[in-house]
Amino acid sequence: MTPLYARHKRTTLAVATAVAAGALLSTGLAAGTASAQTPADSTGNAQLAAAPTSLTAAARTSLLQKAQADVSETAQQIGLGTKEKLVAKDVVKDVDGTVHTRYERTYAGLPVLGGDLVVHTAKSGRTEGVTRATKTALKVASLKPQITAAKAEKQAVSAAKTLGSAKTAADGARKVIWAGSGKPVLAFETIVGGLQDDGTPNQLHVITDAATGKKLFEYQGIENATGTGKTLYSGTVSLTTTLSGTTYSLTDASRGSHKTYNLKHGTSGTGTLFTNTTNTWGTGAASSSTTDVTAAADAAYGAQETWDFYKSTFGRSGIKNNGVGAYSRVHYGSSYVNAFWDDSCFCMTYGDGSGNTHPLTSLDVAGHEMSHGVTSNTAGLNYSGESGGLNEATSDIFGTGVEFYAANSNDVGDYLIGEEININGDGTPLRYMDKPSKDGGSADSWSSTVGNKDVHYSSGVANHFFYLLSEGSGAKTINGVSYNSPTSNGSTVTGIGRAKALQIWYKALTTYFTSTTNYKSARTGTLSAATALYGSGSAEYNAVAAAWSAVNVS
Repeated sequence: MTPLYARHKRTTLAVATAVAAGALLSTGLAAGTASAQTPADSTGNAQLAAAPTSLTAAARTSLLQKAQADVSETAQQIGLGTKEKLVAKDVVKDVDGTVHTRYERTYAGLPVLGGDLVVHTAKSGRTEGVTRATKTALKVASLKPQITAAKAEKQAVSAAKTLGSAKTAADGARKVIWAGSGKPVLAFETIVGGLQDDGTPNQLHVITDAATGKKLFEYQGIENATGTGKTLYSGTVSLTTTLSGTTYSLTDASRGSHKTYNLKHGTSGTGTLFTNTTNTWGTGAASSSTTDVTAAADAAYGAQETWDFYKSTFGRSGIKNNGVGAYSRVHYGSSYVNAFWDDSCFCMTYGDGSGNTHPLTSLDVAGHEMSHGVTSNTAGLNYSGESGGLNEATSDIFGTGVEFYAANSNDVGDYLIGEEININGDGTPLRYMDKPSKDGGSADSWSSTVGNKDVHYSSGVANHFFYLLSEGSGAKTINGVSYNSPTSNGSTVTGIGRAKALQIWYKALTTYFTSTTNYKSARTGTLSAATALYGSGSAEYNAVAAAWSAVNVS
């Protein structure tokens, strides 16, 4: 980790992705420049017709509502029995208009475990096929149990004890139809809570034949719940948590099982998973206590929004794009004015700041730091010279994207970096994307010596490029913040919008940038990305060229 340091009376967001770990505050001048790299063939392939298309929340809700309204007709079309009903659960729409709707099934009002299915519908509305969890027809002779629920519970508790649970009673039981294997039968599903070795809450589900008392199946599961986070920086927000029995934890199973841990001012290990008997987290105010939950609420919210930003904007499932969540640690050290991403633990760590009451857990810090993990797992930009500046700028760009994506009224989207954490003590942000030199050290445009600057200052060239590409040059006000972006060549640049600018940068990062990409090759890479996405000579392509020229990169 790098030591704390302030140059030009300000601090810098940082992380060293070329090594195992990095920190929010950084020192040292990165010497040397990176060699140019020729990007790969820029020919873009047409999007596959069967690829999933991005759905807005409203569009997804509309499709699900329609599917639910039509369940009787759908059940009849696919040949379900009169006692069977469908419950719409999820929907995916392809580029060519094909819709894949996932359903749960009930039989005589009882949930059918192993009865789920997916109906594939063409754009015309014609049903093209059905994918079923079981092909066995549902028919159960009797819905009256021959054993008691208490007997099923005893068996389930015994099974849970062999797995380390200390529970003496089940958390719940219900009658179901078991269709997961063999002939469908009436059964009891009994749930016994407990904790895994790492402190993760879990629920053992035991399926017992309601006629014979035979155990049919068991599996470990966790239950998502919607909690309330009272954060320091983002106000009151919804958090996805996990319920096991009567205990909630800051575990987000819907986002790769991201967990938030408490280091209690320690500096090593994973820490203790945050748990609570209620599903409300934090007070909205910071506290120096090691039991403070507010910082954890901010950290969990930041991880949640960063995951959703990448998923919604780029279709990327987690930092490594493998569906696996990182984890977050808060209350690191004592009065530690820093935060960092660490590849070696695949985790995000936050200090509590001055007096242990100013945690560095704001939304754009979370997005910035975790984006270093994305860079590490894609282009792997070396953390030195011009490639280091591009590394830092990438995190600023995507951290800004996360902030705008979250659309949080307490921390509105802007082109300022670290404006909420107020490390400078005077209300000023760490960096300005419209005119980077306003921070006293960053470069507005490229020069032959820019690679000799600290990577947080050489990042200014790419940050300025991104702002110009998104919003254009000159004076304007966005979300209540005034900007006035100059150009090095006196040109007027017209922006193409942040959404397109983000797509171009991500495409370049993941397809055309390499570990030694410098500013000249970043220009080439983003032009290749614009060609692949929008076509050579398109308005977007021309805007990329103009924005780079405006920061003296040719």
